Amino acid sequence: MNERNGFLFCADPLRAARPDPQFAGEVATARAAGGRIALLDHDALLAGDAARAVARVARDSGPYWYRGWMIPSARYAELEAALGARGCALLTGAAGYRRAHELPGWYEEFAALTPRSVWHPMAPDAPPAADALTRIAAPLGPGPGVVKDYVKSRKHEWHEACYVPELTDRRQLASVVGRFVELQGTFLAGGLVVRSFEPFVAGGEARVWWVDGEAVLTTAHPDTPDRVPAPELSFVREAVARLGLRWVTTDLALREDGAWRVVEVGDGQVSGVPAGADTGDLFAALAAAEAHRDPSGAH
Repeated sequence: MNERNGFLFCADPLRAARPDPQFAGEVATARAAGGRIALLDHDALLAGDAARAVARVARDSGPYWYRGWMIPSARYAELEAALGARGCALLTGAAGYRRAHELPGWYEEFAALTPRSVWHPMAPDAPPAADALTRIAAPLGPGPGVVKDYVKSRKHEWHEACYVPELTDRRQLASVVGRFVELQGTFLAGGLVVRSFEPFVAGGEARVWWVDGEAVLTTAHPDTPDRVPAPELSFVREAVARLGLRWVTTDLALREDGAWRVVEVGDGQVSGVPAGADTGDLFAALAAAEAHRDPSGAH
């Protein structure tokens, strides 16, 4: 039997020799698929000590998929380097992780399938002035929109820090962006994104998990675990192939006019699994995947 790929899970912050309880079920599933398990100190990585973060990973222990909490792209690059110093590798390289994890990286391949978007790099404490915001949003034209950063929105503060009823309303746009930036604080990722608003039906989103271009699992979105739409995937398969990354997710929703749309793309390593989902097929595919990586994230 060929050796299976490994999985690098987050450790329990209180008991470093055990996996984080949030991922205990996935650890068991990965082991059942024949995957090797190693543990990462996520707190140490976020604090900038990548060497300490991977200290429990055996040297020369082979390639790993990461599976755990989100990691800022710059810290992920440090993780890749620290593992390399121990003779190990990540199956998703740092450039590929950034492309899947941040909207500017994946948007071009999905532009026809997702709400129109514009973005502007920005430090967490430096939101653009109102005039600059108007110029940034101008390509989207009039109508409603949503604001987010390169990775996350504040959709649970919808009217306060996410939804803009009219993008050409200078004061309204500045107010929502300002509140969004305030709430994100130092967790703001990359910069500001403004997207055209599209009305979706209330049936929830489907999260599709792709491994090497194949859809191996479709689940609900973690926010609506009791709703599992069943989209036809042919409309998105080609875009996933063009993206050329090994393990990604696509969140799909049905627009009110009957068209399926891509709401978000994500790196599968940090995408949430909804409660109750059976991930056996996913981890079996990951454990058996060809043990190479594409560190450039190139097509």
